[in-house]
Amino acid sequence: MANQPCAAPGISPALSSRPLRRSLIATALIAALLSGCAVGPQFRAPAAPDTGAYLPDALPATTADAAGTPTGDAQRFLEGTSAPQRWWTSFGNEELDRRVEQALAHSPTVASAQAALRQAQENVAAARGSLFPAIDANAGAARSNGLAAGTPGASPFTVYNAGVGISYTLDLFGGVRRGVEAQSALADLQRYQLEGTYLSLAANVATTSILEASLREQIRATEEIVDLYRQQYELTRAQSDIGAKSMADVLVAQSQMATASAQLPELRKALARTQNQLAVYLGRFPSESQLAALELDAITLPTDLPVSLPSTLVRERPDIRAAEAQLHQATAQVGIATANLFPTITLSGSYGSQATSGGDLFGSGSEAWSLGLNLLQPIFRGGTLRAQKRAAEAGLDRAAADYRTTVLTAFQNVADVLRALELDAAGLRAQAEAEQATRSSLDLVRVQYDDGAANYLQVIDATRLYQQARIAVIQARAARLTNTAALYAALGGGWRGTDASAFADAQTISN
Repeated sequence: MANQPCAAPGISPALSSRPLRRSLIATALIAALLSGCAVGPQFRAPAAPDTGAYLPDALPATTADAAGTPTGDAQRFLEGTSAPQRWWTSFGNEELDRRVEQALAHSPTVASAQAALRQAQENVAAARGSLFPAIDANAGAARSNGLAAGTPGASPFTVYNAGVGISYTLDLFGGVRRGVEAQSALADLQRYQLEGTYLSLAANVATTSILEASLREQIRATEEIVDLYRQQYELTRAQSDIGAKSMADVLVAQSQMATASAQLPELRKALARTQNQLAVYLGRFPSESQLAALELDAITLPTDLPVSLPSTLVRERPDIRAAEAQLHQATAQVGIATANLFPTITLSGSYGSQATSGGDLFGSGSEAWSLGLNLLQPIFRGGTLRAQKRAAEAGLDRAAADYRTTVLTAFQNVADVLRALELDAAGLRAQAEAEQATRSSLDLVRVQYDDGAANYLQVIDATRLYQQARIAVIQARAARLTNTAALYAALGGGWRGTDASAFADAQTISN
């Protein structure tokens, strides 16, 4: 069998004839010759901030330590290093690792950000379609009488037609290309926002888990303090029965026990609220949450902390990269608005057949074709196009200001956390010393009370001080862990150069 010429499915090979090929070739050549420069400003990524430090004074090599206290090790700052991708594993707790990875795989917040990225990527593909000619096939039939054909008295007849049309708008001033550029920038924005979603979700799960462990420890400590008050109350009541203590002493002891006990419902309420929040982070209903107990003592304090160079922070924080993408998109919008002020040239062509009988289509004498060129030059639009250009320029100024605000805020975040870590260490050491002192004081006062050398008010006061010191130590330990997680997040969380979507897919499969 002889080879047949190639043709689109459902279209007659006759449509691949020489006039159509000439039209397509002519359109492509003219487009290549006339597609010129793209008007408007060219985007360039902002330069890194001209600053070499996060703090006004030198960053210490290490923090203070609280020897003998859990979570009291000194932390060392490693300047010039970036945060690792799975930074939460630095805390050495398998339950924390499981929670974070489950959240990254199942959180609807992540699913929403992923869908937004896919949507933006498809919008880019749709915008790129405008760079190519539009080709459409058409076919139809129309019933007409003789008057419509200019022949009075003729019988009604049917006209059949089929053909292919092509049109192409020359991108002489880059308006279409700027549109593609703007959509690409929006896709970049969604990608960085997805990375930011991963980063904030991991940080929220880590810090909320630390808070949960801290609350559980505070409840345990408060229960022990309540038990101490109960023992003192029972002892005082027994002494009152034999006349060694007055009823006033009994009432004071009872009041202190009740006051301490009243703190437990509030702590338990905070713990329940924290656990419910964790369930939502993990993509679960609170009623379905099955969280294993996470103890504060089981969380290891990372001792080697990364501190990125200030010049690299702008490339490592997703929020800064997102602000940069917004700046890029605003720049492209200025180009679009500028291109709209210039002429638009559209090339068109068609080839087909027309006959009064369907069997005669593409037969001899039925051929019909056309070539066209249209020019549109805006002359008067009531100032609309100029106003749109000025609005786009104002949007660019706004995006530039927002970018700088984002950078300044990012540097503030890092500076705040670095200072907090330095002071947290000193605070924990002071609180640990206070706890030891108040514990020794309480033991001494209780011995004196048993010997009759101290009154019950002294015991109550010593117990209150010890209670406050112990709770303060727990909170100081949690603060060091929380601010360590905040440092990883402030440095970008290690998502630079990674495919967050692929990581999510892998986690979903593994779970």
